[in-house]
Amino acid sequence: MNTHSSKPKHKSGRGSSDKRERILEAAIRVFAQGGFYATRVSDIAKEAGVADGTIYLYFENKDDVLISIFQDRIGKLIEVLREVAGRDEPVDERVRRIIELQLGLLEGRRDLAEVITVNLRQSSKLLKQYGAPLFTEYLELIASVIAEGQRSGVFREDVSSRVAARALWGGLDGLALTWALGGGDKDDASRDAALKKAAHQWGELFLDGLRGGTHHA
Repeated sequence: MNTHSSKPKHKSGRGSSDKRERILEAAIRVFAQGGFYATRVSDIAKEAGVADGTIYLYFENKDDVLISIFQDRIGKLIEVLREVAGRDEPVDERVRRIIELQLGLLEGRRDLAEVITVNLRQSSKLLKQYGAPLFTEYLELIASVIAEGQRSGVFREDVSSRVAARALWGGLDGLALTWALGGGDKDDASRDAALKKAAHQWGELFLDGLRGGTHHA
């Protein structure tokens, strides 16, 4: 897997790992509140409760912080998805589990959802250079499950497994984006419940489409 190549400048150890995580969590909150471009390194440091110079012990610059947020969170998701994709259980159940995992990463974390769905898009260079490899691996894992369902006759074969994987991700990404930016009078718990309901409905619609008319082109 092709990941960000900058070398960590801090020493390894539990304390360093905890501080790095604290900086990342602070950055997520600040990016979500003010946007990536309007945020300064000093804003992240203030939110994390560290000196400005401490940020540079762990990250090259502000771009590196954003890249690390994406890689850390999506990287962990991919590890779990890899295990789910290889399970010996019905393919439709694995698809449902993939949906749960993608939204589970963001559940209760509107700030993280906004950073991943909005802030990262603000830098097409970062997205192409560092997001593309992880995104590709993520889609390939989904496509492998769909392809297995096609081979076993559960899913229709007249649709590309990669196109289907992108469609699944795109629908979930759209739901997450709406949820992250949504305001209104609903409290967080109500919005979270609405997201889960919408994701379930999209998942069943997606599966019905894959099953429907399991015919050859």
